Amino acid sequence: MTLTILAIVALASYGLRLGVDFRGGSVLEISFSAGRPEINSIQTILGGASLLSKDFSITPSQTNGIIVRTGELSEAQHQAVIASLKNAFPKAGLTEQKFDSVGPTVGKELESRSTKAVIFVLVAIVIYIAIVFRGMSRVLSPWIMGIAAIIALLHDVILPLGIFALLGHTAGIEVTAVFVAAILTILGYSISDTVVVFDRVRENVLRKNSQDTFSATVHKSIMQTLVRSLNTSATTLLSLIAVYFFGGESVKYFALALIIGIIAGTYSSIFIASPILVWWSGRKKR
Repeated sequence: MTLTILAIVALASYGLRLGVDFRGGSVLEISFSAGRPEINSIQTILGGASLLSKDFSITPSQTNGIIVRTGELSEAQHQAVIASLKNAFPKAGLTEQKFDSVGPTVGKELESRSTKAVIFVLVAIVIYIAIVFRGMSRVLSPWIMGIAAIIALLHDVILPLGIFALLGHTAGIEVTAVFVAAILTILGYSISDTVVVFDRVRENVLRKNSQDTFSATVHKSIMQTLVRSLNTSATTLLSLIAVYFFGGESVKYFALALIIGIIAGTYSSIFIASPILVWWSGRKKR
């Protein structure tokens, strides 16, 4: 709960630092085979050339590279930036790795579609759980199970959003379309873990000879699925940690978002979604 509140505060205070994919602009990735010049020197050259927007940023990339983010550049401006760096650092072995340019209209459209995609997934999950667990209606409304799952999913999404808002404020980390893919992946992974617990609850509730209370049944179901959930999460996290440290700059923060989301998803399935079922069942009886 404390982490969730802190994440909400960070998100409200700083907001997400949107990348070029959303706000429009250009991204230029450059490597230096003979050693990267000082970032301050590069910034002075590009700032003095007046080719880039005032809010351009330069971040290191891998060992000997940089990523330049700025407003939208024309092809002539793009070539002028490359030429100015080659003239300033002729012995650095400059090589252009990537150049992407996105207009502000395309960025706004992507932002709108990303929001709609997340909302669509959440609504679809509620409907799916209500249909799949309709056999639980004599004990608990399947719609309540769907709502419990959504509350857990919101927890899983808020944590990475808050952490990336903090990273954007302190380290200049930007949110791109890849981050949206990570959020959708987190939703799918987390709901899978929650459904496993809910399915075991259903099996134990519908068992003919069961005399347990609903809260005892939920506790038993969690214990029966706990090892499976922890093992699945641990093996997934090992792969993601390897991607984070060795996968390169382009997938580093995608892996970080997934690491945060999967840890949060494993926690929420056990300590958020399931307790909500018990709380609602007790409220219904009263």
